[in-house]
Amino acid sequence: MLTRRDAGTPMPQPMITALLDDGPLKGDRVEVEMLEGRPPRTLDLPARDDHGACRYCLDGLVQSGASAVYTFLYRV
Repeated sequence: MLTRRDAGTPMPQPMITALLDDGPLKGDRVEVEMLEGRPPRTLDLPARDDHGACRYCLDGLVQSGASAVYTFLYRV
């Protein structure tokens, strides 16, 4: 049965698992919100050493399934 949502309640965004392929966070998996039905092109994630953040980029524009591969670009 479908129910109506209250107009003030935001709809939950679909999530995808970002697989970090290299760089300081290599091997980590992070749950991120999809944007307009697609994985975000870049992710800024906190560095493990608490010195800033690491920017990761979507590895390919064509991704399928519930995960997407990201590669390290640089520290932010």
